[in-house]
Amino acid sequence: MADHNHEPPSKRRRISSEPGEQSQAEERQKLVHSSLSRPISPPPLRRAKEAGAPKIRPSPFQLTWIRDLPESSNVDTVSLRDILGDPLIAECWEFNYLHDLDFLMEAFDQDVRGLVRVHVVHGFWKKDDQSRLALKIQAEKYPNLTLHTAFMPEMFGTHHSKMLVLIRHDSTAQVVIHTANMIPFDWTNMAQGLWKSPFLPLLNDRSLTSKSTEPGSGAKFKIDLINYLKSYDTRRTVCKPLTEQLQKYDFSQIRATLIASVPGKQSLADEEETLWGWPGLKHALGAVPVRDTKPEIVIQISSIATLGQSDKWLRETFFKALSAAKSSAPSEPYFRIMFPTADEIRRSLNGYRSGSAIHIKIQSAAQIKQLQYLHPMLCHWAGDGFSSEGHSVQMSDAGRKRAAPHIKTYIRFTDTEKSSIDWILITSANLSKQAWGEAANAHGEVRVCSYEIGVLVWPELFGDKAIIMPTFKTDMPPYDIENGGNLVVGARMPYDLPLTPYAQGDVPWCATSSYREPDWAGETWKTE
Repeated sequence: MADHNHEPPSKRRRISSEPGEQSQAEERQKLVHSSLSRPISPPPLRRAKEAGAPKIRPSPFQLTWIRDLPESSNVDTVSLRDILGDPLIAECWEFNYLHDLDFLMEAFDQDVRGLVRVHVVHGFWKKDDQSRLALKIQAEKYPNLTLHTAFMPEMFGTHHSKMLVLIRHDSTAQVVIHTANMIPFDWTNMAQGLWKSPFLPLLNDRSLTSKSTEPGSGAKFKIDLINYLKSYDTRRTVCKPLTEQLQKYDFSQIRATLIASVPGKQSLADEEETLWGWPGLKHALGAVPVRDTKPEIVIQISSIATLGQSDKWLRETFFKALSAAKSSAPSEPYFRIMFPTADEIRRSLNGYRSGSAIHIKIQSAAQIKQLQYLHPMLCHWAGDGFSSEGHSVQMSDAGRKRAAPHIKTYIRFTDTEKSSIDWILITSANLSKQAWGEAANAHGEVRVCSYEIGVLVWPELFGDKAIIMPTFKTDMPPYDIENGGNLVVGARMPYDLPLTPYAQGDVPWCATSSYREPDWAGETWKTE
């Protein structure tokens, strides 16, 4: 069961009836009894399909449930207990940057909480790290929980991936890739997203083991996930038991590509089975057909690191990777970067406290130069229905304006109206060289510092003429959508459309600045 109530409130029994209601109730009762002897007709959904109703499919990505938003903004959302509360879970591998082990363990079904074999993978490699010591103390309460330290060869890298791998008693496994730290703060009032694999069955003699290593295939996803997990075992055994288990499962139902980063150097000249960081993203996007219209790529993140005083890395390395496509000469995409201002943080559900998880530095001369080249691309997280010219515009409301963003999405929209989507990536990776990798050096090597993980999907994975369209406050596209009888797939949007570009004087929220203006709760933000 979820830790929130998805069920409609139970109807109260009426104390008295209006005249005539009693006889109507008796009539309905007779109809119910007579209907039991009738032949069973197909369910409404099947009848609708027979009548040529449009084919629609829910979003492959979901948003997390947010405590302080109304039910209307939490339709189709997922809580941690929705994921982990199933008593059929036998083993759980939890990968993350920040962990609260009490919070994690509370999410399991209470009857099996002490029986699930729980493995927690963290990146706190220094023996005297306070976070490492706190985890150790918490872990002592749970005999069924084992801590594992990720191999961290890069000084400036972090173990930033956010993933759950579940092995179940019904001989299935599931992979959940998401954007939230394993702490209550992230699962309460912050905008977050996730992708869940189908329940993966064990391989058997009849399993059609596809040899295809095409991006988007289940076979390729499995290869990349296994290679990602093997990267932890460079110096010592961390994930080997998990990789050995996952080899036994059939991934063929998965329609997605894994986009991950692991620390270290890789050579672009080598024909690696799996590429990491921006080279991996570029390789995957090279297999994605895009429409040659007026594309816009929207980068929506919760942190922007130091990218350089000029936009050289951004344009020549990262934007080039994001622009890759199967088509020979598509139009150059227009880039937008979505990041909240201090005003949006002030008005968020947690007020200034939300800002502790959202980072950009704008103090030094180099940081100010960086902001100057980013500024023309910057857009608000919560436009609140006004364009930059101050005119009211028609909004598609995602229901997440007041939930500050910790989710990270990279979306290529087919056109400026953003009516459909060429591809969508949800990931732990922010806009940083540590996450995506430096530009290739003179030897053709790319250095990546951090562990990151995400999932990329595009329309062709669901059908030759399928389209993906943005959906708001629901995972399902509208039932009256037309696509010539072809499939329409939803893409649950975490932000409103149209976008609201920064006005000239707008400045991004900066957690290292001080703000005297109180937030809605009356708090101010002071830094030492």
